[in-house]
Amino acid sequence: MRQHHDIVVIGGGQAGLAMSAVLQRRGLEHVVLERGQVGGRWRTERWDSLRFQFPNWSLELPGYAYAGDEPDGFAHWHEILYIIEEYAAAVRAPLREHTDVTELRTDDRGFALSVPDGTIHARQVVVATGPFQRPRVPELSQGVAPWVLQTDPTQYRRGEELPDGAVLVIGSGASGCQIGDELLRAGRTVFLSVSRHRRVPRRYRGKDVYWWLERMGRFAQTIDTFPGREWPPSTVVTGVSGGYDVDVRSMAAEGIRVLGRVIGVSDGTLTAAEDANDVLDEADASCDGFLAAAREFASANPGVDPAEQEDVAPASLPLMVPEISSLDLRRERVSAIIWATGYEYDYSWLRLPVFDRRGRPLHQRGVSPLPGLYFLGLHWMHTFKSGLFSGVGADAEYLAEQIEQASGVAHLTGLTSRRST
Repeated sequence: MRQHHDIVVIGGGQAGLAMSAVLQRRGLEHVVLERGQVGGRWRTERWDSLRFQFPNWSLELPGYAYAGDEPDGFAHWHEILYIIEEYAAAVRAPLREHTDVTELRTDDRGFALSVPDGTIHARQVVVATGPFQRPRVPELSQGVAPWVLQTDPTQYRRGEELPDGAVLVIGSGASGCQIGDELLRAGRTVFLSVSRHRRVPRRYRGKDVYWWLERMGRFAQTIDTFPGREWPPSTVVTGVSGGYDVDVRSMAAEGIRVLGRVIGVSDGTLTAAEDANDVLDEADASCDGFLAAAREFASANPGVDPAEQEDVAPASLPLMVPEISSLDLRRERVSAIIWATGYEYDYSWLRLPVFDRRGRPLHQRGVSPLPGLYFLGLHWMHTFKSGLFSGVGADAEYLAEQIEQASGVAHLTGLTSRRST
């Protein structure tokens, strides 16, 4: 089996396959390495009811656009996996599955990748292993009593698999809110520890929020426009049941018991900051800001042709949730905790000086400071769309230009070196 390639792409998900498609279009030799099967995390880290958070018409990759009969629907994760499998076959990606890269380092030929059957050498490498690699579970979880089951969204599948009793979901991003709402609708007692997030209506004037954000230029805003390149809190939306508004205050009115940020755990007692209402006030303000901007955009751009009727979601309920400073897990019969507290990178196998003090990749639109090394598909890598189907293609095209230029320079350097000998 060939063990030297000009370009190696690590990761066989949508980002790696998009990279392969644009490299093939430019005639650049490469291989795509996937540690498991194509679309790996879509197979192994999704709960049963999960649906794509954006409408089907936004599903696009280089050379692919959604052409089904439900453009305004929300695909189940099984359908997303099918799209990825079909895309890999359609673009004829040079894919090597079950090839786990356990180490990436530099050598005299560029890069050396340790794989199960030896070492692969490459001049250039694109790391496309996804934006959400490892669940972030805080150290304070170690203080939870052993009789409480602890899990996270990558391992949760359905409420029936959890032990009887109440469930505490920690984190109110998309995963936390969706799982909490699912458990509530299934008749479970649910506690939800809220974290900073942005709230928006699922639809406005007959158009999905994604449609508005796209046309208002929000998705074109780059990470460089934020101080310290720190991206804003996640926007909470859902595609379940045809898509509906996610509002924690409404969830509280329906029975979810809300508490603030978890700041301590000691055996059977959990301590929370009394900041739940502050978090929800901030989310409400973000929704108000979106609606004001959308109205202004519609007024200034009559040609966008949105519906005349404002089918805005009802305003968030004007209720203050009771602040809970402590939670006795045994008394409240909490049998399970789901840590929906976000994700962190896992680059322990990448032995290169391309990370900041927090372990985040150093790069400018995917181009690392180490010549020949690139990243693709990261959350807010360049814009918000960088981590989405509809945006990864543009970033892949940009990287392909950089790779092609570097390949040309390497080729000319090689010719010069041979002529001088």
